Amino acid sequence: MERRKNTLNRERYDVLKAMLIERRREIDDRLRSIRSGLPAQLDDVQDMEEQSVSDLFQDMDFAVMQMKADTLAKIDEALLRLEDGTYGTCAECENEIAEARLQAVPFATLCRDCQEEEETRVASERPSVREPVFEPR
Repeated sequence: MERRKNTLNRERYDVLKAMLIERRREIDDRLRSIRSGLPAQLDDVQDMEEQSVSDLFQDMDFAVMQMKADTLAKIDEALLRLEDGTYGTCAECENEIAEARLQAVPFATLCRDCQEEEETRVASERPSVREPVFEPR
């Protein structure tokens, strides 16, 4: 029985590691593609509108690059957790994180229930934004 459990754990480990490495490779490829698409220097003279559009696209590319880099860091952390045996365990309640959740969010550190509680807590701590009230004079 113990041998079967070890085999299943090893199979799960191999599947999860392959999934994380594949996600990492996809993001690396996407980052490389974005970087290669960024112009080193625009030699053409542009009017203000063209420059504005160019700046907007460049800012969007940089934002995507930052999000991808953040995701890569989270995947690297997940790979470290996988190596030390804590991957797939909720950091809050220590229950196992559902396989479907790990497939969707491979770097998840919280189970669905704990994640929902965390999001509710964060949302309740945000100051509410009220519309300004304009009263007639």
